[in-house]
Amino acid sequence: MIEIDGITKTYGAMTAVDAVSMTVETGTITVIVGTSGSGKTTLLRMINRLEEPSAGEVRINGEATHSLKPHILRRRIGYAIQGHGLFPHHTVGRNIGAVPELLNWPKDKIRARVDELLELFSMDPDAFRDRYPAELSGGQQQRVGVARALASRPDLLLMDEPFGALDPIIRTRAQEDLRRIQQRLGSTIMLVTHDMEEAIRLGDRVAVMDGGKLVQHGTPAEIIAAPATEFVADMVGDVERPLRLLSLIPAGEVVEEGTANGEALPASASLRDALSACLWTGREAVPIERDGAAAGRVTLAAIRARAEAHG
Repeated sequence: MIEIDGITKTYGAMTAVDAVSMTVETGTITVIVGTSGSGKTTLLRMINRLEEPSAGEVRINGEATHSLKPHILRRRIGYAIQGHGLFPHHTVGRNIGAVPELLNWPKDKIRARVDELLELFSMDPDAFRDRYPAELSGGQQQRVGVARALASRPDLLLMDEPFGALDPIIRTRAQEDLRRIQQRLGSTIMLVTHDMEEAIRLGDRVAVMDGGKLVQHGTPAEIIAAPATEFVADMVGDVERPLRLLSLIPAGEVVEEGTANGEALPASASLRDALSACLWTGREAVPIERDGAAAGRVTLAAIRARAEAHG
């Protein structure tokens, strides 16, 4: 568990982060979202002491971070940034194994961990272990950057705009990768973004910052349905709100008996995905499957009824 207690950062007369307090539960993703200059990156950097707080403290599993030497603390916290920050002259294997090597892990244990993470990110170890960053696509480099941050099994993974430089299709895939891997490993993640769409898609909890203050901290559904301030409402977007809520509801919740033409969606797909499929192909319903077997259909009428109920 991560406890952030009244943490503040001032630069002369300017307050970049203003008495922020929140708790991050173990095994969850918390997304910190806000516009440029809202203090979100400074908050993240105070957790691993790349920036020293002016006041307040951070505790990881009950232990105050200021009681540890910064380099010891940072080995316990993974850190992934936009542009991934890979060492260009080191192979993928050496990049991922950098922190375990600093921790004096045995060579065979490092190699096993590198291969495990490559497989987790759907990158064949034999094909990728000995490549250099310049030989990878942007999406592959980003995966390696996240794998490196996870290599030493950190207590906490901090991510600062990790997917900002990726094109939209690769970005969506990278977000899905992160969600899948986080659930598999049980990692605790704090991620900074300026994109509310990303925050809602990824976060178990969303923390909205404005002018250095934490203005709302809640589940994606709470943030969308009951924005605490006008700033939060603007970030969610009034017109977008029903669509954003549809993105949180699995199609399996409104499936009904019957058949429909076209490619089936899994029951875990969101109602927003089902709406897109209907509108894209001009259909009134889409087929739904569970575990590869037909489960019924979701109709456009049912989707609209859900959207209107939340509108």
